[in-house]
Amino acid sequence: MLASKRNGTLYTGVTSDLIRRIWEHKNDLVVGFSKRYGIHMLVWYEQHETMDSAIAREKAIKEWKRKWKLELIEKENPEWKDLYDDLLGLDAGLRTSGMTAEEELANRRHSGKSVEPESSLSASLDSGFHRSDDSKLVRS
Repeated sequence: MLASKRNGTLYTGVTSDLIRRIWEHKNDLVVGFSKRYGIHMLVWYEQHETMDSAIAREKAIKEWKRKWKLELIEKENPEWKDLYDDLLGLDAGLRTSGMTAEEELANRRHSGKSVEPESSLSASLDSGFHRSDDSKLVRS
């Protein structure tokens, strides 16, 4: 699930590549709702074993009342931290002073350092951004 800010506009969807899709949202490359409302913060996601289960969960969450979605985010991410850095393995305290996650990632690539996220995203994740024909899925 993405948000424009704490308690702001929410977006729920699915994707097979969460890191790429978040980057696209953050850089306003996705035309539509998220770009129109400035929805750039990844505030919640979950893994699923199959695309079918992820899509079913996405559809269910889209039917939820806003209050339920906010409660889910508050339970798992009470500070409404942007989880994108965590996916990249770029804890804010480990980043070079003043650099954004994207700048630090580019710096790591340029220097030959690993840019792989700390946790594997090969499993399906639910409720992210778009549907894919892949058997994998990511959500936010």
